[in-house]
Amino acid sequence: MKLADRLRPIHPSATFALNAKAKALAATGVDVASLVAGEPDFDTPDFVKDAAVAALKSGFTKYTASAGTAELRSAICDKLKNDNHLSFRPEQILVSCGAKHSFFNFCQAAINPGDEVIIFSPYWVSYPDIVKLAGGLPVIVETREEDQYVPDPEALRRALSPRTRALVINSPSNPTGAVLSRATLESIAAAVRRHECLIVSDDIYEKLLYQPEPFVNIANVAPDLFERTVVINGMSKAFAMTGWRVGYTAGPQPLINAMTLVQDQSTSNASSVSQKAAVMALRGPTQALHEMVAEFRTRRELCVSGLNAVDGVRCRSPEGAFYTFPSIRGLFGRTFKNQRLTDSMQVSATLLEDFQVAVVPGLPFGAEGYLRVSFATSRATIEKGLARLGQFVSALK
Repeated sequence: MKLADRLRPIHPSATFALNAKAKALAATGVDVASLVAGEPDFDTPDFVKDAAVAALKSGFTKYTASAGTAELRSAICDKLKNDNHLSFRPEQILVSCGAKHSFFNFCQAAINPGDEVIIFSPYWVSYPDIVKLAGGLPVIVETREEDQYVPDPEALRRALSPRTRALVINSPSNPTGAVLSRATLESIAAAVRRHECLIVSDDIYEKLLYQPEPFVNIANVAPDLFERTVVINGMSKAFAMTGWRVGYTAGPQPLINAMTLVQDQSTSNASSVSQKAAVMALRGPTQALHEMVAEFRTRRELCVSGLNAVDGVRCRSPEGAFYTFPSIRGLFGRTFKNQRLTDSMQVSATLLEDFQVAVVPGLPFGAEGYLRVSFATSRATIEKGLARLGQFVSALK
């Protein structure tokens, strides 16, 4: 069957594929220690679920405006003002079916064929493919563990060109957990200030911080760039609402209007019931969030210390999100079952097939020689997975 040419360079999401494989194995009775998940293992807070139940009982089950309800867009504006010190009007907000949908809408509305989008590596696996689906060209600017994943301003300047349409910032980062400081954001702003590109700030992990310094957005440190800053966020990570599928974009009104037009002809509105729940999440108590972050901090320490105790593995402590990104380069060149280890895909596959521990290889994130190890799971699962990783390394020749 002939399919669209635009799909040729697109790859399936590595994280979704591996998570599905681990779940399929578990469904057959295999005891899999999965350290893959990109979602909190906590339940959605009861007060949020109660708002959804009330919406169902009241009959709030019809279409809403494609851009989202006025109530939710107002709550998002209040959140951005109170938490991020950024002023947006409701008409500058688009509610979508998750933050991934928000980025997809952005690319469809803003990117022309041949336009370049600068993405820092390691990057979230979906950024390059979503850019490609819009006909854009991902331009990768490498950051290094040795530099704490701080982008080199000179490398960024070299990547900028007349074709640059957008720059993507993701802090805290998936997969590294790195958080960009105010000084780093200022250096990025200085590099792009003379270019007319848009700046996409993917803030989905902003509430998951393990450092004393507060979260800052590039528009906070460079107010002159506010008019071309696009903020993407959502309910999934901070409120354990991944399955509710509510994300949002805040940005220049002409762009939001264009993104709404794209959404009009694709999904239309996000779930009406989920939008009611999202309002309550944004306006309700924050105790559940604080408790979740405290537990993630404990798990982070467990994960980092356990990984660093494994011979040939090196792991920095992430400042945010719920991922560690250990280097496994120290394992390359050794052998398992007479096979020489050469790359992260091979190591990930061996760990799952022979030791029943699921981790994501670094290659799909643009960082060969690493694994993404999630601590968004129980302490018992983390300990089991680390023990099996240790068994694997002990079996190497």
